[in-house]
Amino acid sequence: MRVLSGIQPTGQLHLGNYLGAIRNWVAMQDEWTAKGHECLYFLADLHAISMPHVPAELAASTREMVAALVACGIDPARSVLFNQAQVPAHAELQWLLTGTARMGWLNRMTQWKDKAGKNREGASVALFTYPVLQAADVLLYQTTHVPVGEDQKQHLELARDIAQKFNNDFAPKDENGEDAPVFTLPEPIIPPEAARIMSLRDGSAKMSKSDPSDMSRINLTDDADTIMQKIKKAKTDPEPLPGDAKGLEGRPEAANLVGIYAAMAGTSVAAVLAQFEGKGFGAFKPALGEVLVEQLAPIAARYRALREDRAALDAILRTGAAKARALAVPTLEKAYQALGLVRG
Repeated sequence: MRVLSGIQPTGQLHLGNYLGAIRNWVAMQDEWTAKGHECLYFLADLHAISMPHVPAELAASTREMVAALVACGIDPARSVLFNQAQVPAHAELQWLLTGTARMGWLNRMTQWKDKAGKNREGASVALFTYPVLQAADVLLYQTTHVPVGEDQKQHLELARDIAQKFNNDFAPKDENGEDAPVFTLPEPIIPPEAARIMSLRDGSAKMSKSDPSDMSRINLTDDADTIMQKIKKAKTDPEPLPGDAKGLEGRPEAANLVGIYAAMAGTSVAAVLAQFEGKGFGAFKPALGEVLVEQLAPIAARYRALREDRAALDAILRTGAAKARALAVPTLEKAYQALGLVRG
């Protein structure tokens, strides 16, 4: 069995990224590799160029993402960690699959509609064909399982549709005259529900690196003093903490801080409220800050050290890409052969 997941290199990572995706990747790595299965994690730098970008920033962000993933617990010795640009088979297979994908399928993609907005004529072709590259990412490795959230279910369904149509149209026969599918149809994994981390300045807005206020987020590079200061100044309300979750309704900032505590401590919101019922934020915030510092300080220290070692980061990507290329070759060759393309 083989699980694969990708993430766009986004530059500076924060608590929302960690709790929303990266921590689940580490847990999946530990669980799957212990059973003898394979985990592939890639940086979707080819996807990143579907939108306007600054080349130097993309290169820097790619290396920073490697540092963050390794600092958070992704082990390049146990998982295959690489970036798309070093595995040309991703782009090759995308082109081979564009003959199978249908305009109607891509027109229905919600992300295309959202990102292109009303200016579809001005959007890049890459933005429109983005889901075909996603399908190639998955199908290239005969992936059996893909972790998906609500926003990616549609793309995995498209990958399955493309794989099924390709197999139906082009799959060769084996020695017994039976169809020999070129692609494995991947199954979704619904990861444990991730905490939805909101801004420390506005409990109705997601924590984001694009927020102009650095006080709105906990960055993975923040030191202990900075974390404590940000939590101390986080927006709250004057009411004490309730005894149950219903008491947090209409209190978005309070709910956010309690949710962060529960996620970082590995407990439930109910347990946190049982512990702090009736107490004000003057007591709760220092406790929350201590939990964050305890969990994030080792990650931040390793992240800062790794981020400065460009040679080590490039070596991690180079080694992972070599493994990925070797895994990709058989599938790519089968796709070329199935389509009747002469390779020499």
